[in-house]
Amino acid sequence: MFDLNKTPLGIYEKALPNAFSWREKMTAARMAGYDFMELSVDESDERLARLDWGTEEIRELRSLMDETGILFPSMCLSAHRRFPFGSKNPETRKRAFEVMEKGLLLAQRLGIGCIQLATYDVYYEKSDEETKAYFLDGMKRSVEMAAKAGVILAMEIMDTPFVGTILRATHYLREIPSPYFKIYPDLGNLSQFSSDPESELELGIAETVAIHVKETEPGVFKNVPFGSGTVQFEKLFKKLHGLGYAGRFMVEMWADNNYRQTVEEAAEQIGEARKFVISKMRQGGYLIAE
Repeated sequence: MFDLNKTPLGIYEKALPNAFSWREKMTAARMAGYDFMELSVDESDERLARLDWGTEEIRELRSLMDETGILFPSMCLSAHRRFPFGSKNPETRKRAFEVMEKGLLLAQRLGIGCIQLATYDVYYEKSDEETKAYFLDGMKRSVEMAAKAGVILAMEIMDTPFVGTILRATHYLREIPSPYFKIYPDLGNLSQFSSDPESELELGIAETVAIHVKETEPGVFKNVPFGSGTVQFEKLFKKLHGLGYAGRFMVEMWADNNYRQTVEEAAEQIGEARKFVISKMRQGGYLIAE
């Protein structure tokens, strides 16, 4: 059962090998001491297929949640990198809304309360004022759908300048004031695009629904081992603690899918990341048990 007296710490689904079954992924997460996982629906055909899951797939995952105690409170819906709302191609924009609608319905069926959005106007196209306008329109219509579904949409602070800081995200929060439209800061991304990430966290604290904990270094936003990058975790956790943030933290890392791991090996790897993060959280003032 989820413990409301502890700070929740979760792990990104992609930190576990793609070859693992759901049972193996959730077992490894539990063995490593995590409280939850974040479901991934990315731009790959394999994960896009999850948007069309039937009753059997939903039943299996919900049953494993009950069995393992690992919940899925959030979904990383990064499929919009392939099908962005800001695209100048009307068919791509149409697909973006289809992905959004199906993502919201999947969230409802799994009991997921928050969808983390990949906040790109476009990714594989050139950004300009037209793509930004299309993106804003897409967000407005998506938030309307999310409100009807009772699911929060949260803009991730991203790995590109478009919304690489909380300050840039506030433009969209002002344009779309809604309890169903919030932000999901990534400490690693924020640290590379802002010279003062602590002030950024203060600026957005009232709109923050969860925090990504990821290591980065200048120009490198993925697969940087914890402790080898430039993110000042202790300072950022101290700031969040001082601001009274008590919500979810989610460790973001990626498995090496070229290597066949056992469940025990995977649990050890993500467990080491958890130990690192917990040590930095404690230095920042959080009371975290092993």
